Amino acid sequence: MFKYLKNDLPASLVVFFVALPLCLGIALASGAPLFSGLIAGIIGGVVVGSLSGSNLGVSGPAAGLAVIVLNAITDLGSWEVFLVAVVLGGALQIVLGAIKAGVIGYYFPSSVIKGMLAGIGIIIFLKQLPHAVGYDSDYEGDLSFLQADGETTFSALSTMMQNFSSGAIVVTLVSLFILLLWDLVLTKKSDVFKIIPGPLVAVIIGVVYNFFIAPGSTFGISPEHLVSVPVPESTSDFLGQFSFPDFSAITRYDVWITAITLCIVASLETLLSVEATDKLDPQKRVTPTNRELFAQGTGNIVSGLIGGLPITQVIIRSSANVQSGGKTKMSTIIHGFLLLTSVVAIPALLNKIPLAVLAAILLVVGYKLAKPALFRKMYSLGREQFIPFIVTVLGVVFTDLLLGIGLGLGIGILLILIKNYQNSHFLHIVERDSEVHRVRMTLSEEVSFLNKGAVLRELNNLEDNTHLELDVSKVVRFDYDILEILDEFRLRTKDKGIHITVISEKGTFENPESFIKLFRSKSIA
Repeated sequence: MFKYLKNDLPASLVVFFVALPLCLGIALASGAPLFSGLIAGIIGGVVVGSLSGSNLGVSGPAAGLAVIVLNAITDLGSWEVFLVAVVLGGALQIVLGAIKAGVIGYYFPSSVIKGMLAGIGIIIFLKQLPHAVGYDSDYEGDLSFLQADGETTFSALSTMMQNFSSGAIVVTLVSLFILLLWDLVLTKKSDVFKIIPGPLVAVIIGVVYNFFIAPGSTFGISPEHLVSVPVPESTSDFLGQFSFPDFSAITRYDVWITAITLCIVASLETLLSVEATDKLDPQKRVTPTNRELFAQGTGNIVSGLIGGLPITQVIIRSSANVQSGGKTKMSTIIHGFLLLTSVVAIPALLNKIPLAVLAAILLVVGYKLAKPALFRKMYSLGREQFIPFIVTVLGVVFTDLLLGIGLGLGIGILLILIKNYQNSHFLHIVERDSEVHRVRMTLSEEVSFLNKGAVLRELNNLEDNTHLELDVSKVVRFDYDILEILDEFRLRTKDKGIHITVISEKGTFENPESFIKLFRSKSIA
Protein backbone atom coordinates (compact mmCIF):
# COMPACT_ATOMS: atom_id res chain seq x y z
CA MET A 1 0.00 0.00 0.00
CA PHE A 2 2.92 2.35 0.69
CA LYS A 3 4.13 1.97 -2.91
CA TYR A 4 1.76 4.72 -4.06
CA LEU A 5 2.17 7.02 -1.06
CA LYS A 6 3.21 9.89 -3.35
CA ASN A 7 -0.26 9.64 -4.93
CA ASP A 8 -2.26 8.75 -1.84
CA LEU A 9 -0.92 11.46 0.47
CA PRO A 10 -1.96 14.43 -1.72
CA ALA A 11 -5.33 12.76 -2.37
CA SER A 12 -5.87 12.25 1.36
CA LEU A 13 -5.37 15.97 1.97
CA VAL A 14 -8.05 16.83 -0.57
CA VAL A 15 -10.45 14.28 0.91
CA PHE A 16 -9.72 15.70 4.37
CA PHE A 17 -10.67 19.22 3.31
CA VAL A 18 -13.82 17.94 1.61
CA ALA A 19 -14.77 15.71 4.55
CA LEU A 20 -14.25 18.25 7.35
CA PRO A 21 -17.20 20.60 6.62
CA LEU A 22 -19.40 17.68 5.51
CA CYS A 23 -18.89 15.85 8.81
CA LEU A 24 -19.85 19.00 10.74
CA GLY A 25 -22.75 19.91 8.45
CA ILE A 26 -24.33 16.46 8.51
CA ALA A 27 -24.06 16.34 12.32
CA LEU A 28 -25.80 19.72 12.51
CA ALA A 29 -28.57 18.57 10.16
CA SER A 30 -28.99 15.36 12.16
CA GLY A 31 -29.62 17.22 15.42
CA ALA A 32 -26.58 15.46 16.87
CA PRO A 33 -23.50 16.88 18.64
CA LEU A 34 -21.07 18.40 16.10
CA PHE A 35 -18.29 16.18 17.42
CA SER A 36 -20.31 13.07 16.50
CA GLY A 37 -19.84 13.89 12.81
CA LEU A 38 -16.08 14.13 13.26
CA ILE A 39 -16.04 10.81 15.14
CA ALA A 40 -17.88 9.16 12.23
CA GLY A 41 -15.44 10.67 9.73
CA ILE A 42 -12.43 9.44 11.71
CA ILE A 43 -13.85 5.92 12.16
CA GLY A 44 -14.92 5.83 8.50
CA GLY A 45 -11.37 6.65 7.45
CA VAL A 46 -9.28 4.61 9.88
CA VAL A 47 -11.45 1.61 10.87
CA VAL A 48 -13.61 1.09 7.77
CA GLY A 49 -10.74 2.08 5.47
CA SER A 50 -8.49 -0.55 7.05
CA LEU A 51 -11.05 -3.37 6.87
CA SER A 52 -12.60 -2.55 3.49
CA GLY A 53 -11.55 -4.14 0.22
CA SER A 54 -12.30 -0.91 -1.64
CA ASN A 55 -9.20 0.83 -2.95
CA LEU A 56 -10.76 4.25 -3.46
CA GLY A 57 -14.00 4.33 -1.46
CA VAL A 58 -14.21 6.77 1.47
CA SER A 59 -16.64 6.30 4.34
CA GLY A 60 -18.12 8.70 6.86
CA PRO A 61 -21.42 10.28 7.92
CA ALA A 62 -23.92 10.41 5.05
CA ALA A 63 -26.39 13.17 4.19
CA GLY A 64 -28.93 10.54 3.19
CA LEU A 65 -29.24 9.42 6.81
CA ALA A 66 -29.61 12.91 8.32
CA VAL A 67 -33.42 12.96 8.35
CA ILE A 68 -33.59 9.41 9.69
CA VAL A 69 -31.16 10.28 12.49
CA LEU A 70 -32.96 13.53 13.36
CA ASN A 71 -36.34 11.81 13.66
CA ALA A 72 -34.90 8.79 15.49
CA ILE A 73 -33.21 10.91 18.19
CA THR A 74 -36.54 12.64 18.86
CA ASP A 75 -38.58 9.43 18.79
CA LEU A 76 -36.18 7.42 20.97
CA GLY A 77 -35.90 10.19 23.55
CA SER A 78 -32.14 10.66 23.81
CA TRP A 79 -28.88 10.62 21.89
CA GLU A 80 -27.52 7.81 24.09
CA VAL A 81 -30.46 5.52 23.25
CA PHE A 82 -30.02 6.29 19.55
CA LEU A 83 -26.38 5.16 19.80
CA VAL A 84 -27.67 1.70 20.81
CA ALA A 85 -29.52 1.56 17.47
CA VAL A 86 -26.31 2.53 15.63
CA VAL A 87 -24.41 -0.34 17.30
CA LEU A 88 -27.20 -2.83 16.53
CA GLY A 89 -27.47 -1.57 12.94
CA GLY A 90 -23.74 -2.23 12.52
CA ALA A 91 -24.14 -5.76 13.86
CA LEU A 92 -26.96 -6.38 11.38
CA GLN A 93 -24.71 -5.18 8.53
CA ILE A 94 -22.13 -7.78 9.52
CA VAL A 95 -24.89 -10.40 9.33
CA LEU A 96 -25.78 -9.16 5.82
CA GLY A 97 -22.15 -9.55 4.80
CA ALA A 98 -22.05 -13.06 6.25
CA ILE A 99 -25.10 -14.15 4.23
CA LYS A 100 -23.55 -12.55 1.11
CA ALA A 101 -26.19 -9.88 0.60
CA GLY A 102 -23.60 -7.67 -1.10
CA VAL A 103 -24.65 -9.13 -4.45
CA ILE A 104 -27.57 -6.66 -4.40
CA GLY A 105 -25.21 -3.97 -5.65
CA TYR A 106 -24.70 -5.81 -8.95
CA TYR A 107 -28.35 -5.43 -9.92
CA PHE A 108 -28.20 -1.69 -10.57
CA PRO A 109 -27.66 -0.93 -14.28
CA SER A 110 -24.65 1.04 -15.45
CA SER A 111 -26.84 3.84 -16.81
CA VAL A 112 -28.39 4.41 -13.37
CA ILE A 113 -25.02 4.41 -11.60
CA LYS A 114 -23.63 6.91 -14.10
CA GLY A 115 -26.81 8.96 -13.75
CA MET A 116 -26.30 8.97 -10.00
CA LEU A 117 -22.75 10.25 -10.41
CA ALA A 118 -23.81 12.97 -12.84
CA GLY A 119 -26.77 13.96 -10.66
CA ILE A 120 -24.54 14.16 -7.58
CA GLY A 121 -22.09 16.27 -9.58
CA ILE A 122 -24.83 18.74 -10.54
CA ILE A 123 -26.15 18.84 -6.98
CA ILE A 124 -22.68 19.47 -5.54
CA PHE A 125 -22.12 22.29 -8.01
CA LEU A 126 -25.50 23.95 -7.40
CA LYS A 127 -25.39 23.50 -3.63
CA GLN A 128 -21.89 24.98 -3.33
CA LEU A 129 -22.62 28.15 -5.32
CA PRO A 130 -24.30 29.85 -2.31
CA HIS A 131 -21.37 28.88 -0.05
CA ALA A 132 -18.99 30.19 -2.71
CA VAL A 133 -20.51 33.68 -2.48
CA GLY A 134 -20.89 33.65 1.32
CA TYR A 135 -24.55 32.64 1.71
CA ASP A 136 -24.35 29.80 4.23
CA SER A 137 -27.89 29.41 5.59
CA ASP A 138 -28.08 25.74 4.50
CA TYR A 139 -25.76 23.20 6.06
CA GLU A 140 -22.88 21.58 4.19
CA GLY A 141 -23.81 18.19 2.79
CA ASP A 142 -27.53 18.81 2.20
CA LEU A 143 -28.22 17.03 -1.10
CA SER A 144 -32.02 17.22 -1.10
CA PHE A 145 -33.95 19.51 -3.42
CA LEU A 146 -36.10 20.68 -0.49
CA GLN A 147 -33.52 22.18 1.85
CA ALA A 148 -33.61 22.22 5.63
CA ASP A 149 -33.70 26.04 5.64
CA GLY A 150 -37.00 26.11 3.71
CA GLU A 151 -35.39 26.97 0.39
CA THR A 152 -35.03 24.70 -2.63
CA THR A 153 -31.85 24.14 -4.60
CA PHE A 154 -32.89 26.76 -7.15
CA SER A 155 -34.54 29.32 -4.87
CA ALA A 156 -31.33 29.39 -2.82
CA LEU A 157 -29.46 30.49 -5.97
CA SER A 158 -31.80 33.47 -6.25
CA THR A 159 -31.64 34.33 -2.55
CA MET A 160 -27.84 34.22 -2.50
CA MET A 161 -27.65 37.21 -4.85
CA GLN A 162 -29.10 39.40 -2.07
CA ASN A 163 -26.85 37.87 0.60
CA PHE A 164 -23.39 37.59 -0.92
CA SER A 165 -20.08 38.46 0.72
CA SER A 166 -17.43 40.28 -1.32
CA GLY A 167 -14.68 38.60 0.67
CA ALA A 168 -16.09 35.12 0.05
CA ILE A 169 -16.35 35.81 -3.69
CA VAL A 170 -12.71 36.98 -3.82
CA VAL A 171 -11.55 33.87 -1.95
CA THR A 172 -13.61 31.59 -4.22
CA LEU A 173 -12.24 33.14 -7.42
CA VAL A 174 -8.63 33.02 -6.18
CA SER A 175 -9.10 29.41 -5.05
CA LEU A 176 -10.62 28.38 -8.39
CA PHE A 177 -7.71 30.05 -10.21
CA ILE A 178 -5.20 28.10 -8.09
CA LEU A 179 -7.06 24.80 -8.52
CA LEU A 180 -7.38 25.15 -12.31
CA LEU A 181 -3.80 26.38 -12.69
CA TRP A 182 -2.58 23.37 -10.72
CA ASP A 183 -4.79 20.89 -12.56
CA LEU A 184 -4.40 22.13 -16.13
CA VAL A 185 -0.91 23.60 -16.19
CA LEU A 186 1.47 23.11 -13.27
CA THR A 187 1.05 19.34 -12.74
CA LYS A 188 1.98 18.85 -16.39
CA LYS A 189 5.12 20.97 -15.98
CA SER A 190 6.71 19.29 -12.98
CA ASP A 191 6.17 16.31 -10.66
CA VAL A 192 6.64 18.64 -7.68
CA PHE A 193 3.15 20.01 -8.24
CA LYS A 194 1.73 16.48 -8.17
CA ILE A 195 3.14 15.98 -4.67
CA ILE A 196 1.89 19.34 -3.34
CA PRO A 197 -1.88 19.35 -3.98
CA GLY A 198 -3.48 22.51 -5.32
CA PRO A 199 -6.33 22.36 -2.76
CA LEU A 200 -3.80 22.57 0.09
CA VAL A 201 -2.29 25.69 -1.47
CA ALA A 202 -5.77 27.18 -1.91
CA VAL A 203 -6.60 26.50 1.76
CA ILE A 204 -3.36 28.10 2.93
CA ILE A 205 -4.00 31.18 0.79
CA GLY A 206 -7.55 31.36 2.19
CA VAL A 207 -6.30 31.20 5.80
CA VAL A 208 -3.67 33.87 5.11
CA TYR A 209 -6.31 36.08 3.47
CA ASN A 210 -8.60 35.70 6.47
CA PHE A 211 -5.71 36.54 8.82
CA PHE A 212 -4.80 39.82 7.11
CA ILE A 213 -8.27 41.11 6.12
CA ALA A 214 -10.38 42.32 9.03
CA PRO A 215 -13.76 40.52 9.31
CA GLY A 216 -15.70 43.79 9.48
CA SER A 217 -14.19 45.29 6.33
CA THR A 218 -15.78 45.27 2.87
CA PHE A 219 -13.68 42.32 1.73
CA GLY A 220 -13.48 40.61 5.09
CA ILE A 221 -14.94 37.19 5.90
CA SER A 222 -17.29 37.05 8.85
CA PRO A 223 -17.05 34.19 11.39
CA GLU A 224 -20.21 32.45 10.11
CA HIS A 225 -18.47 31.91 6.76
CA LEU A 226 -15.63 29.93 8.36
CA VAL A 227 -15.25 26.28 9.37
CA SER A 228 -16.62 25.74 12.87
CA VAL A 229 -14.92 22.86 14.71
CA PRO A 230 -15.58 22.46 18.46
CA VAL A 231 -12.56 23.80 20.40
CA PRO A 232 -12.15 22.17 23.85
CA GLU A 233 -10.27 24.22 26.44
CA SER A 234 -8.77 21.22 28.24
CA THR A 235 -8.22 17.48 27.95
CA SER A 236 -11.28 16.83 30.12
CA ASP A 237 -13.39 19.03 27.83
CA PHE A 238 -12.15 17.06 24.81
CA LEU A 239 -12.92 13.69 26.38
CA GLY A 240 -16.30 15.04 27.48
CA GLN A 241 -17.33 15.28 23.81
CA PHE A 242 -17.56 11.48 23.58
CA SER A 243 -20.92 9.84 24.32
CA PHE A 244 -21.74 6.24 25.15
CA PRO A 245 -24.82 4.15 24.36
CA ASP A 246 -27.45 3.44 27.00
CA PHE A 247 -27.68 -0.34 26.66
CA SER A 248 -30.55 -0.50 29.12
CA ALA A 249 -32.72 0.32 26.09
CA ILE A 250 -31.49 -2.62 24.00
CA THR A 251 -34.74 -4.57 24.42
CA ARG A 252 -36.95 -1.72 23.22
CA TYR A 253 -38.96 -2.44 20.07
CA ASP A 254 -38.48 1.08 18.63
CA VAL A 255 -34.70 0.81 19.07
CA TRP A 256 -34.63 -2.34 16.96
CA ILE A 257 -36.87 -0.77 14.28
CA THR A 258 -34.43 2.16 14.07
CA ALA A 259 -31.49 -0.25 13.89
CA ILE A 260 -33.07 -2.20 11.02
CA THR A 261 -33.86 1.05 9.17
CA LEU A 262 -30.27 2.31 9.57
CA CYS A 263 -28.92 -1.07 8.45
CA ILE A 264 -31.01 -1.18 5.27
CA VAL A 265 -30.50 2.43 4.19
CA ALA A 266 -26.79 2.56 5.10
CA SER A 267 -26.11 -0.75 3.32
CA LEU A 268 -27.96 0.33 0.19
CA GLU A 269 -26.14 3.69 0.03
CA THR A 270 -22.84 1.88 0.57
CA LEU A 271 -23.43 -0.66 -2.20
CA LEU A 272 -24.48 2.07 -4.63
CA SER A 273 -21.39 4.10 -3.76
CA VAL A 274 -19.19 1.01 -4.17
CA GLU A 275 -20.58 0.39 -7.65
CA ALA A 276 -20.16 4.05 -8.60
CA THR A 277 -16.61 4.30 -7.23
CA ASP A 278 -15.57 1.15 -9.08
CA LYS A 279 -16.87 2.79 -12.28
CA LEU A 280 -14.64 5.81 -11.60
CA ASP A 281 -11.55 3.70 -10.84
CA PRO A 282 -9.11 4.05 -13.76
CA GLN A 283 -7.81 0.53 -13.02
CA LYS A 284 -11.34 -0.97 -12.99
CA ARG A 285 -10.78 -2.87 -9.75
CA VAL A 286 -13.77 -4.65 -8.22
CA THR A 287 -14.66 -4.13 -4.56
CA PRO A 288 -15.75 -7.28 -2.65
CA THR A 289 -19.20 -6.15 -1.55
CA ASN A 290 -19.71 -8.67 1.26
CA ARG A 291 -16.43 -7.62 2.82
CA GLU A 292 -17.56 -4.00 2.46
CA LEU A 293 -20.71 -4.73 4.44
CA PHE A 294 -18.57 -6.32 7.15
CA ALA A 295 -16.27 -3.28 7.23
CA GLN A 296 -19.20 -0.84 7.36
CA GLY A 297 -20.87 -2.85 10.11
CA THR A 298 -17.71 -2.90 12.19
CA GLY A 299 -17.30 0.84 11.67
CA ASN A 300 -20.86 1.52 12.80
CA ILE A 301 -20.40 -0.59 15.92
CA VAL A 302 -17.25 1.35 16.87
CA SER A 303 -18.81 4.70 15.96
CA GLY A 304 -21.93 3.98 18.01
CA LEU A 305 -19.88 2.83 21.01
CA ILE A 306 -18.02 6.17 21.29
CA GLY A 307 -20.73 8.62 20.23
CA GLY A 308 -20.46 8.88 16.45
CA LEU A 309 -23.06 9.17 13.68
CA PRO A 310 -23.88 6.13 11.50
CA ILE A 311 -21.45 5.55 8.64
CA THR A 312 -21.76 4.64 4.96
CA GLN A 313 -19.43 4.78 1.99
CA VAL A 314 -20.08 8.20 0.44
CA ILE A 315 -19.71 9.16 -3.20
CA ILE A 316 -18.70 12.82 -2.76
CA ARG A 317 -15.57 11.98 -0.78
CA SER A 318 -14.89 8.86 -2.86
CA SER A 319 -15.06 10.78 -6.15
CA ALA A 320 -12.82 13.52 -4.70
CA ASN A 321 -10.34 10.76 -3.84
CA VAL A 322 -10.41 9.36 -7.39
CA GLN A 323 -10.10 12.77 -9.04
CA SER A 324 -7.20 13.73 -6.77
CA GLY A 325 -5.15 10.75 -7.92
CA GLY A 326 -5.62 8.32 -5.03
CA LYS A 327 -4.38 4.82 -5.83
CA THR A 328 -4.95 2.67 -2.74
CA LYS A 329 -6.96 2.73 0.46
CA MET A 330 -4.02 4.42 2.22
CA SER A 331 -5.50 7.75 1.09
CA THR A 332 -8.73 6.91 2.94
CA ILE A 333 -6.90 5.80 6.07
CA ILE A 334 -4.59 8.84 6.10
CA HIS A 335 -7.56 11.21 5.71
CA GLY A 336 -9.04 9.63 8.85
CA PHE A 337 -5.83 10.22 10.79
CA LEU A 338 -5.69 13.80 9.47
CA LEU A 339 -9.20 14.39 10.85
CA LEU A 340 -8.18 12.91 14.20
CA THR A 341 -4.91 14.86 14.44
CA SER A 342 -6.45 18.15 13.39
CA VAL A 343 -9.41 18.10 15.80
CA VAL A 344 -7.07 17.16 18.66
CA ALA A 345 -4.11 19.44 17.89
CA ILE A 346 -5.26 22.39 15.74
CA PRO A 347 -9.04 22.91 15.98
CA ALA A 348 -8.57 26.70 16.36
CA LEU A 349 -6.52 26.82 13.15
CA LEU A 350 -9.16 24.81 11.27
CA ASN A 351 -11.67 27.47 12.26
CA LYS A 352 -9.70 30.01 10.23
CA ILE A 353 -10.47 28.21 6.95
CA PRO A 354 -13.06 30.08 4.82
CA LEU A 355 -15.94 27.90 3.63
CA ALA A 356 -15.50 29.61 0.25
CA VAL A 357 -12.20 27.74 -0.28
CA LEU A 358 -13.86 24.39 0.37
CA ALA A 359 -16.75 25.42 -1.89
CA ALA A 360 -14.26 26.05 -4.71
CA ILE A 361 -12.78 22.56 -4.24
CA LEU A 362 -16.25 21.00 -4.39
CA LEU A 363 -17.24 23.07 -7.44
CA VAL A 364 -14.36 21.44 -9.32
CA VAL A 365 -15.35 17.98 -8.03
CA GLY A 366 -18.96 18.55 -9.08
CA TYR A 367 -18.03 19.68 -12.58
CA LYS A 368 -15.79 16.66 -13.16
CA LEU A 369 -18.62 14.31 -12.16
CA ALA A 370 -21.11 15.93 -14.54
CA LYS A 371 -19.03 16.89 -17.55
CA PRO A 372 -21.03 17.61 -20.73
CA ALA A 373 -19.00 14.88 -22.45
CA LEU A 374 -20.68 12.28 -20.23
CA PHE A 375 -24.14 13.38 -21.38
CA ARG A 376 -23.05 13.23 -25.03
CA LYS A 377 -21.60 9.76 -24.55
CA MET A 378 -24.73 8.42 -22.86
CA TYR A 379 -26.91 9.90 -25.61
CA SER A 380 -24.78 8.20 -28.26
CA LEU A 381 -25.34 4.81 -26.58
CA GLY A 382 -29.02 4.85 -27.45
CA ARG A 383 -32.29 5.58 -25.75
CA GLU A 384 -32.30 2.51 -23.52
CA GLN A 385 -29.09 3.74 -21.89
CA PHE A 386 -29.88 7.44 -22.08
CA ILE A 387 -33.46 7.40 -20.73
CA PRO A 388 -32.65 5.67 -17.38
CA PHE A 389 -29.52 7.84 -17.15
CA ILE A 390 -31.35 11.15 -17.59
CA VAL A 391 -34.27 10.08 -15.38
CA THR A 392 -31.79 9.25 -12.61
CA VAL A 393 -30.03 12.60 -13.06
CA LEU A 394 -33.30 14.54 -12.84
CA GLY A 395 -34.53 12.41 -9.94
CA VAL A 396 -31.36 13.01 -7.91
CA VAL A 397 -31.42 16.76 -8.63
CA PHE A 398 -35.13 17.33 -7.96
CA THR A 399 -35.72 14.85 -5.09
CA ASP A 400 -32.92 13.08 -3.25
CA LEU A 401 -30.31 10.40 -3.87
CA LEU A 402 -32.25 7.22 -3.09
CA LEU A 403 -35.50 8.33 -4.73
CA GLY A 404 -33.63 9.46 -7.84
CA ILE A 405 -31.90 6.10 -8.12
CA GLY A 406 -35.21 4.33 -7.56
CA LEU A 407 -36.80 6.26 -10.44
CA GLY A 408 -33.91 5.45 -12.78
CA LEU A 409 -33.94 1.78 -11.78
CA GLY A 410 -37.71 1.60 -12.32
CA ILE A 411 -37.38 3.02 -15.84
CA GLY A 412 -34.47 0.68 -16.58
CA ILE A 413 -36.46 -2.36 -15.46
CA LEU A 414 -39.47 -1.24 -17.48
CA LEU A 415 -37.39 -0.96 -20.67
CA ILE A 416 -35.80 -4.34 -20.03
CA LEU A 417 -39.16 -5.98 -19.42
CA ILE A 418 -40.43 -4.57 -22.70
CA LYS A 419 -37.48 -6.15 -24.51
CA ASN A 420 -37.66 -9.36 -22.54
CA TYR A 421 -41.24 -9.75 -23.65
CA GLN A 422 -39.80 -10.43 -27.08
CA ASN A 423 -36.60 -12.30 -26.16
CA SER A 424 -35.82 -14.75 -23.38
CA HIS A 425 -32.62 -14.38 -21.41
CA PHE A 426 -30.49 -16.71 -19.36
CA LEU A 427 -26.86 -17.74 -18.86
CA HIS A 428 -25.53 -21.25 -18.46
CA ILE A 429 -22.20 -23.09 -18.47
CA VAL A 430 -22.32 -25.98 -20.91
CA GLU A 431 -18.86 -27.45 -20.40
CA ARG A 432 -16.08 -27.48 -17.81
CA ASP A 433 -12.93 -29.45 -18.59
CA SER A 434 -10.84 -29.36 -15.40
CA GLU A 435 -7.83 -31.13 -17.00
CA VAL A 436 -7.09 -28.35 -19.46
CA HIS A 437 -8.83 -25.55 -17.52
CA ARG A 438 -11.18 -24.95 -20.43
CA VAL A 439 -14.53 -23.32 -19.75
CA ARG A 440 -17.25 -22.83 -22.31
CA MET A 441 -19.83 -20.17 -21.55
CA THR A 442 -22.88 -19.73 -23.75
CA LEU A 443 -24.98 -16.59 -23.67
CA SER A 444 -28.49 -16.81 -25.01
CA GLU A 445 -30.67 -14.44 -27.01
CA GLU A 446 -31.20 -11.66 -24.47
CA VAL A 447 -28.45 -10.60 -22.03
CA SER A 448 -29.30 -7.61 -19.83
CA PHE A 449 -28.13 -5.88 -16.65
CA LEU A 450 -30.36 -8.32 -14.76
CA ASN A 451 -27.76 -10.96 -15.63
CA LYS A 452 -24.84 -8.93 -14.24
CA GLY A 453 -24.63 -10.90 -11.01
CA ALA A 454 -24.58 -14.27 -12.76
CA VAL A 455 -22.05 -13.20 -15.39
CA LEU A 456 -19.75 -11.59 -12.81
CA ARG A 457 -19.93 -14.66 -10.55
CA GLU A 458 -18.89 -17.00 -13.34
CA LEU A 459 -16.12 -14.72 -14.59
CA ASN A 460 -14.72 -14.07 -11.11
CA ASN A 461 -14.65 -17.83 -10.40
CA LEU A 462 -12.34 -18.53 -13.35
CA GLU A 463 -8.90 -19.76 -12.35
CA ASP A 464 -5.67 -18.26 -13.63
CA ASN A 465 -4.46 -19.60 -17.01
CA THR A 466 -7.99 -20.62 -18.01
CA HIS A 467 -9.06 -20.82 -21.65
CA LEU A 468 -12.52 -19.25 -21.80
CA GLU A 469 -14.66 -20.01 -24.85
CA LEU A 470 -17.41 -17.43 -24.96
CA ASP A 471 -20.20 -18.46 -27.33
CA VAL A 472 -22.34 -15.45 -28.28
CA SER A 473 -23.59 -16.80 -31.58
CA LYS A 474 -27.20 -16.95 -30.30
CA VAL A 475 -27.21 -13.45 -28.82
CA VAL A 476 -29.76 -11.16 -30.43
CA ARG A 477 -29.23 -8.21 -28.11
CA PHE A 478 -26.35 -7.29 -25.79
CA ASP A 479 -27.01 -4.89 -22.94
CA TYR A 480 -24.22 -2.30 -22.71
CA ASP A 481 -23.67 -3.30 -19.07
CA ILE A 482 -22.64 -6.83 -20.10
CA LEU A 483 -20.24 -5.55 -22.75
CA GLU A 484 -18.75 -3.23 -20.15
CA ILE A 485 -18.33 -6.11 -17.69
CA LEU A 486 -16.56 -8.21 -20.34
CA ASP A 487 -14.21 -5.34 -21.20
CA GLU A 488 -13.42 -4.68 -17.54
CA PHE A 489 -12.84 -8.42 -17.01
CA ARG A 490 -10.43 -8.46 -19.97
CA LEU A 491 -8.46 -5.50 -18.55
CA ARG A 492 -8.47 -6.93 -15.03
CA THR A 493 -7.15 -10.36 -16.06
CA LYS A 494 -4.45 -9.37 -18.52
CA ASP A 495 -1.75 -10.63 -16.15
CA LYS A 496 -3.59 -13.80 -15.07
CA GLY A 497 -3.07 -15.80 -18.25
CA ILE A 498 -6.77 -16.04 -19.08
CA HIS A 499 -7.23 -16.56 -22.81
CA ILE A 500 -10.60 -15.60 -24.32
CA THR A 501 -11.96 -17.08 -27.55
CA VAL A 502 -15.17 -15.46 -28.76
CA ILE A 503 -17.44 -17.51 -31.00
CA SER A 504 -20.04 -15.48 -32.90
CA GLU A 505 -21.89 -15.45 -36.18
CA LYS A 506 -19.21 -13.01 -37.40
CA GLY A 507 -16.49 -15.59 -36.82
CA THR A 508 -14.05 -16.55 -34.08
CA PHE A 509 -12.00 -13.90 -32.28
CA GLU A 510 -9.02 -14.46 -30.01
CA ASN A 511 -8.62 -12.05 -27.05
CA PRO A 512 -10.59 -9.16 -28.62
CA GLU A 513 -9.34 -5.67 -27.76
CA SER A 514 -12.84 -4.34 -27.04
CA PHE A 515 -16.13 -6.19 -26.67
CA ILE A 516 -17.99 -2.89 -26.94
CA LYS A 517 -16.55 -2.18 -30.38
CA LEU A 518 -16.83 -5.80 -31.48
CA PHE A 519 -20.52 -6.13 -30.65
CA ARG A 520 -21.71 -2.55 -30.95
CA SER A 521 -24.31 -3.67 -33.49
CA LYS A 522 -25.81 -6.01 -30.87
CA SER A 523 -25.90 -3.43 -28.10
CA ILE A 524 -28.99 -1.51 -27.11
CA ALA A 525 -28.56 1.46 -29.46
